Amino acid sequence: AAAVDVPVSADLEAGYGDPGETVRRAVGLGVAGANLEDELRPLAESVAAVEAAVAAADAEGVPFALNARTDAWLRGRDRPREASLADAVERGRAYLDAGATCVFVPGDFGEDVIVELVAALGERRLSVIGLPSVPPPDRLEELGVARVSYGPYPQRLALGALQDAASYLYRGGVLPSDIRPLN
Repeated sequence: AAAVDVPVSADLEAGYGDPGETVRRAVGLGVAGANLEDELRPLAESVAAVEAAVAAADAEGVPFALNARTDAWLRGRDRPREASLADAVERGRAYLDAGATCVFVPGDFGEDVIVELVAALGERRLSVIGLPSVPPPDRLEELGVARVSYGPYPQRLALGALQDAASYLYRGGVLPSDIRPLN
């Protein structure tokens, strides 16, 4: 956060055992927002974590954007669509009521699920992850989504390309002549 002139959002996992203290320390470092995961822990425990994070940020006296993540879709893979959707909505509403700025529901689902989540949580209250079945950013904006992130996927793309190039070179290939300079 000290190295850039733009707001920094941190991935604080599930709060590292103390969501309030973790947020307090992140704010002290200049972090302007964070993701906080529920890991599908019991709802009351997850709501308490959101409340502690919000209270800690408020106590620091700075604006802080808490993106409360529910793993209802990711960890509920074997459940029917309706069960994952209902769980995401219940948890999302509880996190918003506890003071979260928006709710992050990562999953590889289509526009129909996004429409239902926005209807249940409110416009500009839903964050999603960009995956193959998720619409492109301009369509997400039209649907009322607040935020799209790509998580580890840009890194996976880059490392996959590096792995492919290394394999090609190892087999006796040469570097292509059209490599674009990045610096």
